[in-house]
Amino acid sequence: MTNRQNQSLNHLVLDHLAKVDHYKRLKMVSANNPALFHQYAEQQYLNQALAHRFEASIAEAMLPKWDKLQTSPLLTLLRNGGYNIYARHGEATIGEDQVNLNIQDCSTQRNLSEEGKRQAMAYGEALRSLYIPIHYPVLASPFCRTRETAELAFGKENVQVDPFWLETYYLSSNSSIAEQQRILNNLKSALEIPPPAGSNKVIIAHSFPTGLGFGPIPYMGTVIVKPRGVGLGFEIIGHVSLNELLV
Repeated sequence: MTNRQNQSLNHLVLDHLAKVDHYKRLKMVSANNPALFHQYAEQQYLNQALAHRFEASIAEAMLPKWDKLQTSPLLTLLRNGGYNIYARHGEATIGEDQVNLNIQDCSTQRNLSEEGKRQAMAYGEALRSLYIPIHYPVLASPFCRTRETAELAFGKENVQVDPFWLETYYLSSNSSIAEQQRILNNLKSALEIPPPAGSNKVIIAHSFPTGLGFGPIPYMGTVIVKPRGVGLGFEIIGHVSLNELLV
């Protein structure tokens, strides 16, 4: 292990110890202060992520090179924060949502398969192991499969249902051109807003039809979006599959 690698690992250790101390104090006060709840959740997330970074730093020192994602500029960007991370839910059961679809009734919907549940848990673990900072709460479409994906990946207490992301689902229906444009305009307005500095906003929702929005997205596929600010739109930085996150 070189001196530079030693210094890097020592820095992570000191950073971890400082965060552990803050984490303990925040945990005590958040029990009686609901306003601190999400701060506590974010600190808990970072604490887990730092542990993975120790392992990664040791691996970097011992192995001749990392995989493509570990050395990619995209990972560096995500670790610095400032992006919106849009992911499709995990694998769902075969079939279609029922005609009498009721958002409050999971029995009228396609739900996560067992593989989909495993994918969701693996997704959250992958973001933690890559030390990608997440701003809580994570947003999810009201569908049962999107809510459950977010909850399995990030914890039920860290998920907020946002009715807007239900609209992206209806782009796949026989909606009019005017209705499609309205939804896409609202999508632009939602994704052009940057998350708090040093963090990334995660949205768990749906795939898109070919030629609309982000187009088809595989289960747990992720679109990385760089927001330009209110009224300025956004830029698609890249697409990442679940397999690419797990390598």
